[in-house]
Amino acid sequence: MLGIVIGIASVITIISLGKGVEKATLKNLQASNSGKQSTVVEYYADDLNAAESGFNESDLSLLNSAGASFGLAEAHIINDDNGTVDVQASLNGSEQNVTVKLLKRSSSEQEISAGHNISQNNITFADPVALISKKLAASIYIQPNRALDTAVIVNGISYHVIGVFENADDFHDIMIPKKVYKKSNISNVGNKLKLVFNRGENVSKQTKKIVSLLNKQGSHHLQGSYEHIEMGQILKGIGSVINSLTYFISAIAGISLFIAGIGVMNMMYISVSERTREIGIRLAIGATPKNILFQFLLEAVLLTGIGGLIGFGIGGGLAWLISLFLPFRAVIGVGSFLLAFCVSTFVGILFGILPAKNAANKNLIDILR
Repeated sequence: MLGIVIGIASVITIISLGKGVEKATLKNLQASNSGKQSTVVEYYADDLNAAESGFNESDLSLLNSAGASFGLAEAHIINDDNGTVDVQASLNGSEQNVTVKLLKRSSSEQEISAGHNISQNNITFADPVALISKKLAASIYIQPNRALDTAVIVNGISYHVIGVFENADDFHDIMIPKKVYKKSNISNVGNKLKLVFNRGENVSKQTKKIVSLLNKQGSHHLQGSYEHIEMGQILKGIGSVINSLTYFISAIAGISLFIAGIGVMNMMYISVSERTREIGIRLAIGATPKNILFQFLLEAVLLTGIGGLIGFGIGGGLAWLISLFLPFRAVIGVGSFLLAFCVSTFVGILFGILPAKNAANKNLIDILR
């Protein structure tokens, strides 16, 4: 029974923690702390040159006027980038993975160790100039000032290095005008619209209605189309991956159940051999081989079943205790209880059937001798 208890407890602990991870992960992905859920609608222009827009204040007004019918709590426009991009750049014949800061205005506030800053004129006239960090310049050119008047190639555009800036932080390696970068990265993707729904709303259904409304009355519906990512399918996929990993690890832990089952079978064989006289007496007073079979099989199932129930209690308690030190709580449901009960019962039947058959096949004459 101890082997069954340990095996079931291990499996229940892992499954309970895995379910807790799944619940916490999906909750964090689809809802805010207040329980409100959000989704994002994107705009795709038919013409590449029209991709700078997509949503404006008229779209917000349209949604606000009909927000109640969609269960919409709020909506706001998201810019297409946050001012930085991670790209591959070529410096002095060397390919480097770098973080580029896209400048909308002069970098006059940036501390320069060699050369000079990017001016507002450079920004206005979209001059292909660049600043590189002192750290990056030292790694490529040994002496940072040697980087001046060299070229750095980003997405096929050659930028003239006019300055080396001090590394106040490690977030940026290169700075270039945003206008120049945008010219080399033409896209038909406009800005985005984030929708936040009230708690309990069917986000997928309501988002489809909003997208349909925008495609009919949106500010740019004649120049492109509005689409959204179906988060429900993505979340379902994430949940499936977490479940698969949980059950895989549980299966490994469940190997101990196989070992415990062999122990149960050996114990039952010993019990049958030690209770030969009992079997003989029962046969002599009218018991059938089937009665003997069910007696020993029931004993094996009771042994493993009780062990499974004890293991479920220990496993659930252990998972709860462990989760106190984790950022999520273990989930112990009816499914875990049924799993513990069914698996332990199956182990009892599987490994108890042979000893039970051995007991049922004993010959009364041989026993009396």
